[in-house]
Amino acid sequence: MARVVVDVPLAHLDRPFDYAVPDQLADTVQAGCRVRVRFHGRLVDGVVWELGDSTDFAGSLQPLSHVPSGEPVLTPQVAQLVRTVADRYAGTASDVLRLALPPRRAAAEKRPTPTPDHLPDPPDPAGFARYQAGPALLEALAEGRPARAVWTALPGEDWPTRLVELCRAALSGRRGALVVVPDGKDLDRLTAAAARLLPAHAYTVLRADDSPEKRYRQFLAASRGAAQVVLGTRAAMFAPVRDLGLVVVWDDGDDLHSDERAPYPHARDVLVQRAWLDNCAAVVAGTSRTAEAALLVESGWAHELVADRAVLRAAAPRVRALGEDFELARDPAARSARLPSLAHETARRALAAGTPVLVQVPRRGYVPSLACARCRAPARCAHCAGPLGISPRPGPGGARIPACRWCARPAATFDCPHCHGTKLRASVVGESRTAEELARAFPGASVRTSGSTSGVLATVPSGPALVVATPGAEPVAEGGYGAALLLDSWALLGRADLRAGEETLRRWMNAAALVRPASDGGHVIVAADAAHPVVQALVRWDPGWLAARELADRRELGFPPATRIASLAGSPEALAEFLDALRLPDGADLLGPVPERPRPGQEGERERFLVRVPRSEGGALAHALTEVQGVRSAKKALEHVRVQLDPLELV
Repeated sequence: MARVVVDVPLAHLDRPFDYAVPDQLADTVQAGCRVRVRFHGRLVDGVVWELGDSTDFAGSLQPLSHVPSGEPVLTPQVAQLVRTVADRYAGTASDVLRLALPPRRAAAEKRPTPTPDHLPDPPDPAGFARYQAGPALLEALAEGRPARAVWTALPGEDWPTRLVELCRAALSGRRGALVVVPDGKDLDRLTAAAARLLPAHAYTVLRADDSPEKRYRQFLAASRGAAQVVLGTRAAMFAPVRDLGLVVVWDDGDDLHSDERAPYPHARDVLVQRAWLDNCAAVVAGTSRTAEAALLVESGWAHELVADRAVLRAAAPRVRALGEDFELARDPAARSARLPSLAHETARRALAAGTPVLVQVPRRGYVPSLACARCRAPARCAHCAGPLGISPRPGPGGARIPACRWCARPAATFDCPHCHGTKLRASVVGESRTAEELARAFPGASVRTSGSTSGVLATVPSGPALVVATPGAEPVAEGGYGAALLLDSWALLGRADLRAGEETLRRWMNAAALVRPASDGGHVIVAADAAHPVVQALVRWDPGWLAARELADRRELGFPPATRIASLAGSPEALAEFLDALRLPDGADLLGPVPERPRPGQEGERERFLVRVPRSEGGALAHALTEVQGVRSAKKALEHVRVQLDPLELV
């Protein structure tokens, strides 16, 4: 008989069901293969969780209807991980399996999978010699020991090469490795480094934008054990790596690591669970550091991998804030000007020296947000209450008319509902408008943009140019940038978000790390108050200090990661039913309700509750939520309550 997890996303059916294996399929069916079964009269997909000789079911078992393929796509290790993740996030195994297993393509299964010719030698430890205990980490990986580290990369570090060196060390000891990065741009750099340092066919790449056939073929290379190194974006966190010896997540603070589909797992947390389940090494790496990574260090689960201050000072650019007392005395308008004289002069000198200048702006588009010129209230659409903005594409006659960013209706006239003002002003300026302003400020200099609106650039040449980019879209400059200008800091630091400070530093440091060292003339100008703790962390290049401070503050206030929080969102009636049935663990706090942030196309009133428990009670909270979802599912509740544990956005 076969125990099958059916593809039915109902919480009360979250368990394997027993089916008889017909004699004609006995040689094909394997644990982890895909099957088709009859379930409540319907033919549904499923995965064989395990095979057995007996069942607790009293009646006669239904037989398996069809076996599309005997390919074991679900390994026992990944099956254990799937169950662990489902329990941790109050989800179902079928939901997690949708994230873990790509759709089947028969043509890919018929193609042979090439294998590497040889295992590589251990990497040269010179790349990690600048970090305390760096060579020792490589040695531990080669010997198969479960070393755990939180690595803070130096500015200007060739981090893709360093990550591949970690994989090579694990591979030289006959162990597999898994590296997860935020986006395709980072994955391209990582793949290029792997092509230089790893044997052919020893690694495979899982990317979301590949064709379904290619993605499945790359997945099979890992599940069949041919490629023991897997590189990929978020979905690769469930990759079936054989003899897993190392898991790595790069830039774990990037919100792209959090899946938008139920049960909303985060790549960092999933990989930490894999390291625990498989007893393998783990590295949480980045230019900056999150409070969650600081907790791993504080708890002793991981050790810091950092460079000495002398090495750091030699590699870092010079960072200056516009709020410095000396700068304010010299230029009184520096506090309010968008491009003060210090930033203008720094950019001019870098361009004169023949180096590119990076300009980071926190918003995409032209003028993505407008406000009333009189009372500064956000401008809203009269039809759907969506935010008004200005598109970079001019309308008829060359005029740029404000329009709603939700329903796209133009707003030729405006009447503020608060003060009845009729004029608009830009509350946020995007990268397209910034590029126009810089072109006028630096006549003759070429200006390039990189962002979702104009397209993301991977690299730029070393010649003089102004590169305007949104966070995460900064291209790599050949030889490094001569200067970086970090504008509109208030748009990042002033966000009503628990992670505003941490996220701001991460975006700033990722941009500043692309600048040349101070000894080569590299300068970073940040348009912010020099006394702000986030600015101080950037000036001193000390993300560990800010992460520890953030962790201490959140522990005092009862916020994650010191606690675990569940977000419950739905209609008031559905939430009332849900909470009546919920048995909260001891010490739980129920916060709310508050109106849920409206989304485009949302109908009806929706509210949100937050349930907060001590971190030690996180498992009990997830179990309680799963119980209520199972009861509501069995009763066929008409309204759905969205349950999300440890959401990135709490405000």
